[in-house]
Amino acid sequence: MALFSKDTKKKATAPKKPSASAKPAVKIPEDGRLEGILARPWLSEKALIGTENGVYVFEVPIRATKTTVSQAVQMIYKVTPRQVRMVNLPAKKVNLRTRRGVGTRARRHKAYVYLKKGETIQFA
Repeated sequence: MALFSKDTKKKATAPKKPSASAKPAVKIPEDGRLEGILARPWLSEKALIGTENGVYVFEVPIRATKTTVSQAVQMIYKVTPRQVRMVNLPAKKVNLRTRRGVGTRARRHKAYVYLKKGETIQFA
């Protein structure tokens, strides 16, 4: 079908078969590559209120993905996340009480991990 033609016929295509290079199911590596993904729990008032509803917040590296965060939670805390949401926090200008006057707070990345009802994570 051309971009500006009046021909509205659509060509029938055969269903695609999965290729040999399709990604297999994700396995949790045993060599400890996921240890640095969950940098630390995010302990703010809003995050602590969310823990009552099964939502836990973690600071993660910028390179972290939803899949790696989910695998890290499974490996470290032995619970399966229902959902993972990622948030990018931009860098901010902050006032310094020095001669220089203005500085920059680094950008950050955090992950909201939703657990099933009844499952909890202990931060000890």
